[in-house]
Amino acid sequence: MSKTKKQYVCNNCGSVSSKWSGQCFDCGAWSSLEEEMISAKPLTKNILMDNAVSGTSLELDSLDSEISESIRIQTPLSEFNRVLGGGFVPGSVTLIGGDPGVGKSTILLQLTTMLSKIGLNCLYVTGEESADQVKLRAKRLEANNTPAKVLAATNVNNILATIDKEQQFNLVVIDSIQTVYSSDFSSAPGTVTQIKACTQQLINYAKQNNIILVIVGHVTKEGELAGPKLLEHMVDTVLYFEGEQHNHYRILRAVKNRFGGVNEIGVFEMTSFGLKEIVNPSELFLLHRENNVSGTAVFAGIEGSRPLLVEIQALIAPSNMPTPRRSAVGWDQNRLSMILAVLAVRFGLNLSNKEVYLSVAGGLKITEPAVDLAVAAALISAAYDKPLPNHSVFFGEIGLSGEVRNVSQSENRVKEALKQGYQQVYSANKLDNYQDSMKTILHVKQLKNF
Repeated sequence: MSKTKKQYVCNNCGSVSSKWSGQCFDCGAWSSLEEEMISAKPLTKNILMDNAVSGTSLELDSLDSEISESIRIQTPLSEFNRVLGGGFVPGSVTLIGGDPGVGKSTILLQLTTMLSKIGLNCLYVTGEESADQVKLRAKRLEANNTPAKVLAATNVNNILATIDKEQQFNLVVIDSIQTVYSSDFSSAPGTVTQIKACTQQLINYAKQNNIILVIVGHVTKEGELAGPKLLEHMVDTVLYFEGEQHNHYRILRAVKNRFGGVNEIGVFEMTSFGLKEIVNPSELFLLHRENNVSGTAVFAGIEGSRPLLVEIQALIAPSNMPTPRRSAVGWDQNRLSMILAVLAVRFGLNLSNKEVYLSVAGGLKITEPAVDLAVAAALISAAYDKPLPNHSVFFGEIGLSGEVRNVSQSENRVKEALKQGYQQVYSANKLDNYQDSMKTILHVKQLKNF
């Protein structure tokens, strides 16, 4: 007779402990152990008997043998294709996460209906809504007149049995994995054990039957995917949907992709009829003015393989506080402190008694160090209240000694600047091939000569 016992599972690394602790002994995460009740089934036989090897001998393959190239299935959304690396690969598993209300279910329902219109058999499995609620949302998106199927279910065995009975689906969407459970385990849906087991069952079936599987995952308050970290290792592609509720624009970013590049982004706009793709994101992140203002600089950045022009805004304000405030939106605040220190020592601009505010326009989050020169230019412009030259772009990494370093993909940055009508470039890179195209190219090697 099976007995029920208690165990504690880390929601960060998935390790199992017999007793609770404030810190996981394997990964060191705090307050990550969750209580689970499991059924302990007695062993019916010894797995290793008389040193016998159980299992079936499998056929080996060679690396130099011929391979069949996977045919990508392109979606009607070119921005989504860019993030995936060219489209869906049959048999692939994609995990998409994001904050509540950012548009995960909306874009997947749009993709399901769009792909069904071009001949693919698609199934949308919802565990958070009823079938009628999904139909109402499809009607609002004007996507209800499609042959796509919808299934409201949470039991993974029933879901797989339904898919296996039909034997026709090319795309299956699971919304969301935290609501799916297996009756083989007594723990509640959303626990580490249930998420691991259900995801593994879905992945095995999808790869055996060459089905495109898309899984929706919830995120924690820190912005990471809920559940064990192993979940991200199990799937082929991990996408994050970024955006704020007061902002209509959404950014889809690839953080893992076995069939394409990482850090690729797709830009969408949330409308009353769903998500609409933005073909030219540089226009979104730039504010066109007739006259330039102080404290703004245009950064020629790279997100994945896509060049983008982004406006960097800085504001310097007087302060009576012993420790003036430093605030950065869309950029690392520690990096801002470093740039302020370099400006004070190497450039002679002391802002220790001023409040400093920095913002990346459009809600984009920038991580590449090439933005250092644009940030420094915006801070200098704001401090002296003098606008930077019109139609100018900046890119370059700043070191602690005040030197400006070369950055990669400089040609793509300049091409995007020319495309948007910018004629002056400030950078440490040599751009001799663009001397005739650009009005002015200034090579900045030291910050003190800027």
